[in-house]
Amino acid sequence: MLLRVLFILIVSFIPQAVTAGTIVVLGDSISAGYGIEVSQGWVSLLQNKLNASNGSDRVINESISGDTTAGGLARIDRILSEHKPVILVIELGANDGLRGLPVNIMKNNLAEIIRRGQKAGARVLLLGMRIPPNYGKRYTNMFYNAYLQLSSELKIPYVPFILEDVALIKELMQPDGLHPNAKAQSIIAERVWTPLQSLLK
Repeated sequence: MLLRVLFILIVSFIPQAVTAGTIVVLGDSISAGYGIEVSQGWVSLLQNKLNASNGSDRVINESISGDTTAGGLARIDRILSEHKPVILVIELGANDGLRGLPVNIMKNNLAEIIRRGQKAGARVLLLGMRIPPNYGKRYTNMFYNAYLQLSSELKIPYVPFILEDVALIKELMQPDGLHPNAKAQSIIAERVWTPLQSLLK
């Protein structure tokens, strides 16, 4: 018994190795790197920043171009089970908005994804979006405010608009006017990096 106690005491004073954490990005074309090389995308640049910072955390990109919040909800259980992320970054909703889908359904889908992530032990970061005013000011405002409401109600950090300082600058957007080009990716990565660092601490 004495030897066992001594062993436990000795082990407790041995510096423990830093365990690499998995960060999953669940998104659509903005995160999947639509129209550019995957290595140029902001998710890949985020991995580079993590490598330079601590060299242990790993980013897994589970983003699919064209995906909606319903699609993300359908995939989240498998993703959480497979990767067991310590951090879940959610970038979804733009395609719901572009299709004019009900904002309350989008919000409910995102809320369920967030809750399942939290239940699995992941810290969640929500990335907000804005959409063109095609469906009117009321719809556009409801869409944008849904992210703020989710952040407040579920007590998670969020980025109000991931394409801030990008979306209205022609030189940073692809010809379709919806997707950022390669030049914009470092700006997006930096916008995500700041709140992500807080979660990593």
